[in-house]
Amino acid sequence: MHAAGRADAEVLAPLCFHVYSPFNADPGDRRVCVAHLNGLTKNSVTSGLTKRQTILVADDHPVFRRGLVQILEEQFPRARLIEAGNGSEALIAVHEHKPTIAILDVDMPKRNGLEVAAEIRRRGLSIAVVILTMHDNEEFFNRAMDIGVMGYLLKDSVVSEITSCLQTVSAGRHYYTPSLGEYWVRRDQNKQQQKSIQVGLSALTPTERNILKLIAGNKTTREIAEDLFISPKTVENHRSNIAGKLGLRGNNAVLRFALENKSRL
Repeated sequence: MHAAGRADAEVLAPLCFHVYSPFNADPGDRRVCVAHLNGLTKNSVTSGLTKRQTILVADDHPVFRRGLVQILEEQFPRARLIEAGNGSEALIAVHEHKPTIAILDVDMPKRNGLEVAAEIRRRGLSIAVVILTMHDNEEFFNRAMDIGVMGYLLKDSVVSEITSCLQTVSAGRHYYTPSLGEYWVRRDQNKQQQKSIQVGLSALTPTERNILKLIAGNKTTREIAEDLFISPKTVENHRSNIAGKLGLRGNNAVLRFALENKSRL
């Protein structure tokens, strides 16, 4: 078993023993074990989604996938569970079974989870996508959110969080492993910053915007003045107005802004 496979097995190791061991054939015992792993009692495993759902579970590690399906069967007895072992199978299942929720491993062969999620979005399908990953990686997280993923879970916390995650995304809200909260905060701050930048740029006059483009091209004040047939002092006045409208302070602030936002100008 390769490293990822061993890691998956470790995540669900206690669960997998009770699900698959021939020495524990009693369904009642198996049910109690799954419930215990979720911090539940035997009588509380019927907490379900608000409506009947079809849930796709796509992961290329059979032990992990079957263990997760077992949890979902116990937690959501009314749900219809579909399995896929790679990205291509996942897309076939999406087409054939039209799931309402798709749980996708980010590292699947043939097509990874993010590629499958992107294809689901391209097709305009109303499927709440949940990404599973071993990687605590901010770039992966942001890529998933950009695609429109509703849930993002680290595999080492999937046993304790999958129920809350599916209930949350089923209600149309985002869910992510709490330890990734700082990623969401930074993402939100960046979105607010980008919105503020766009508002500031829209306040510039055509001349100011043109000057900002020339600044982004590393033109000096004198060179800009010569290009526009105006005086260097007029260019400096424009720079001052640009800084004020964009809320920029400090030496070279306008130059830094122009370079960082060159594609927007």
